[in-house]
Amino acid sequence: MQGLSQFIPTDRKVDYINQLLQCGFDTVEIGSFVSPKAIPQWVDTAAVIKGLNFDQTDSKIAVLVANLRGALQAVQFEEVDQLFYPFSISPTFLKLNLHSTLAKAEHLTDQLIDLCQQHNKELVVFLSLAFGNPYGDAWQVEMVHQWVERLAGKGIKRIPLADTIGDISPDLIFKVFSHLVDDFRQVELGLHTHAYPGIGKLKVDAAFRAGVRRFDTVLGGLGGCPMTGKAMVGNLALSELLDYCDEHKIETSVNKSCIKKAENFPLLSHF
Repeated sequence: MQGLSQFIPTDRKVDYINQLLQCGFDTVEIGSFVSPKAIPQWVDTAAVIKGLNFDQTDSKIAVLVANLRGALQAVQFEEVDQLFYPFSISPTFLKLNLHSTLAKAEHLTDQLIDLCQQHNKELVVFLSLAFGNPYGDAWQVEMVHQWVERLAGKGIKRIPLADTIGDISPDLIFKVFSHLVDDFRQVELGLHTHAYPGIGKLKVDAAFRAGVRRFDTVLGGLGGCPMTGKAMVGNLALSELLDYCDEHKIETSVNKSCIKKAENFPLLSHF
């Protein structure tokens, strides 16, 4: 929802997310604690959390944070299990997205690790622009390997790699994950990709064949990163992942009838 300019009322967000919490997803990201100037859509995350029904879900609850101030807010909520932090090996993207540098972002990662340990939360570190760099910054598969190794050495157990712009080929996704999966069996590597309709399944297939079993999706493929300075491409649509699983007879734990209700929820009918 972060890319939508029209504010979605808090009660509508609550009703929609409550529906998602019944669908059997491993994790549901329910908001973010970042500057309202950066993402005004989620200025109401604290109110959303207070309105949610967590009694009937086994899903882990996650929120996005971009600095220590937001993390200090997030850890105060007992219901929150995970903090998502969008790290990047691209200095240009760190400046655009977090107004930060590589050294400062790594220092913040260390602070977030300590904070999560103190409050019994888990830090999930995303590697934005993990599959290449459109800004001219240095990029090699070996650099991605080095940073995954560095983060794993700090105790990070879940590291999704992000195709943030959405223009990376399935072949490159397969190449990068093939370079990593065998060396980091103790880490849950994942694919966070943006994709035009019809391309998502090809990217899922590339990551799956390389050994990836964590995929981030959004119902309807809504979204995109507004911080790249480039045209937004929607997130991987849940339907493309589920179609891929059906075609390849891959079992999931999701409740498709609940997902259908969520798809029909009038959250975005006025856009």
